[in-house]
Amino acid sequence: MGTAMRIQPVHDARAYPAAPEGAPSDAPAGAASATAQAVAVRPVAAPARPVPAVRFARLMRREGPGLLLGALSICLLIGFWYLATTYRWSFYIRFINVPGPVEVFQDASRLFGNEQFMTNITISLRRIMLGFIAATVLGVTMGLLIGRYRRVRQLTFPAMEILRPIPAIAWVPISIMLWPTTETSIVFITFIGAFFPILLNTMHGVATMDSVLVRAARCLGASEFALMTQVVLRGAMPHIFTGLAVGMGVAWVSLIAAEMISGQYGVGYFTWEAYSLIEYSHIVIGMLVIGVLGLLCSGAIRLLARLVMPWQIAAGKENNR
Repeated sequence: MGTAMRIQPVHDARAYPAAPEGAPSDAPAGAASATAQAVAVRPVAAPARPVPAVRFARLMRREGPGLLLGALSICLLIGFWYLATTYRWSFYIRFINVPGPVEVFQDASRLFGNEQFMTNITISLRRIMLGFIAATVLGVTMGLLIGRYRRVRQLTFPAMEILRPIPAIAWVPISIMLWPTTETSIVFITFIGAFFPILLNTMHGVATMDSVLVRAARCLGASEFALMTQVVLRGAMPHIFTGLAVGMGVAWVSLIAAEMISGQYGVGYFTWEAYSLIEYSHIVIGMLVIGVLGLLCSGAIRLLARLVMPWQIAAGKENNR
C-alpha cells in the first residue's frame, strides 16, 4: 500500500496579523521567511480499498442472517414433507400416495443424467426467454407511450382492458389456430402471460412520475426523444422492474399450462406425462424444477434491477434499518 504526498500548510503560532496597507509592519524581518518555511510536505496515507475477503465478510454480516432464515424455512418445509410422507398423514390432506423426499432426490439424481430430461429443461427455458423478451420490449414500449400520450391511451387502452382479463390458458385453442406451429403457439401463450403485468406497471410508473422532472427537462431544452429516454423511462424504472418480476411469474404459469395441454417437450409436458404414467416421484421432480427455474429467473431480474438502478440499493438500506 503506497502513500500519497500532499502539501499541507502548517501555521506558525508566532505568525503576526497583517498590517494595513501603507502602515509599517510589526513583524520581525525573518517572520515572512519563517512562515514560508512552515509550509511542509507531509506524507498522508491514501485510503485503502478493502480486500475481497473483507468485502465478503461485510456482505455476509449484512446478508448472512437473511440467508440463514431462508435456509431454515426450506429445511422446515423438507422436514414437514418427510414426516407427512413417512407417517402417511391423512387428515383433510392425504399424503398416502405422495413420494417422500428421499425417493424424490434419488430419482432426481438419475434424471439429471438423462439427456431427454435436460432437453425438456432447455426447451422450456428457450420458450420462456423468447416470450418474456418479446413481452418486455412490447410491454415497456407501449406502456411508455400509453402513459405519456393521452391520445394513444384513448386509442389503445380500451381494447387492452377487454383482452387483459382473459387468462393465458384460455388463449390455447385460438393460438393453435392462429400460429402455424405448436412451438410458436406456446411462446405466444408465454408472451400473453407476461405482457399485461409489464404493460400496466409501466403505465403506472409513467403516471406517478414527478411532473417537476418533466418540466425541468423541458426548461433545459430536452427534445421529446431525450425526455422519453432520459427522464420518463428512468423515472418509471422501479415500476417497470416490478412488472418484470410479476410478469416472469405469470409467464412460467402460462408456459407450464400450455406445455401440459399442447406441448410435446418441456418441463410441463414431462410433469403431465409422469402423471399419466403414474410416476409420482417424477411429478414432484417436475414441480421442483419449475420452482427452482422460476426462482433463478426472478433472481436474475432482481440482480439486473440492482445494476440498472444503483440508487435503489441505498434507499432500500435506509428503509430496512
